[in-house]
Amino acid sequence: MKFGISSFITDQGIRPAPLGTALEERAFDSLFIAEHTHIPADRRTPYPGGGELPDIYYRTLDPFVALTAVGVVTQRLLLGTGIALIPQRDPITTAKEVASLDLVSGGRVIFGIGVGWNREEMSNHGTDPSTRGRLTDERLLAMRELWTQERAEFHGEFVNFDPVFAWPKPVQRPHPPIYVGGGEKAFPRVARLGDAWLANSVPAEELGPQIERLRALANRDVPVTVYAVPGDPAQIEGYMRLGVEQVLFYLPTLPEQETLEHLDRLADVAARYH
Repeated sequence: MKFGISSFITDQGIRPAPLGTALEERAFDSLFIAEHTHIPADRRTPYPGGGELPDIYYRTLDPFVALTAVGVVTQRLLLGTGIALIPQRDPITTAKEVASLDLVSGGRVIFGIGVGWNREEMSNHGTDPSTRGRLTDERLLAMRELWTQERAEFHGEFVNFDPVFAWPKPVQRPHPPIYVGGGEKAFPRVARLGDAWLANSVPAEELGPQIERLRALANRDVPVTVYAVPGDPAQIEGYMRLGVEQVLFYLPTLPEQETLEHLDRLADVAARYH
């Protein structure tokens, strides 16, 4: 099983470059970072975690800028969006960002995606929350065309463009792997468009039956990565028994020295299972 880190990179915590260097020095396999463009001050959508929304949600750096900085100072660390909010992103621009990062990093991108939870946030981007699922699927299909076709063309309910030239193409073929985030409502999207399921902090005892239902729906052995995992050996051993491909420890957003100390503790936990 592989071990990575999931985190919010903000203006108040460790900078992306020293974080990337520290992760590679400690033999972590990947970094997945969260995305929010903004948080509406009068938000009515409840925070899924309960209570007040932490300020890290509205202080996140742009994920592709941050991951580029990480990619420049690393050689093998996989660079993941965890998750990119597709209902809030133009598909042509996003396809170029993903492909550009894949090119400059030498093919190390994992495109973690999701539909999002904050209705006011997506509304500010002109997205109707009630159709965000269909919109997400179309944008992913359109991006696949842009990545794989010399003359890309797409005509759908939400995305529409005649033949275009769009470069660069990703280094990874046919495109960087798409990790679909979300709960069981996302399983049809995983089955149709995903290369893996990005499960958000699901305890091992609940995850097993969910994996069975996903693989029955997809009719294939879908790889599973678990996001935002605490450094709990009992949970890790449970994930190992389930055949989870990768565990992403949750790294709090902290200043550099505190981050390095926290990473040392997580690296010690991961080392027990290598």
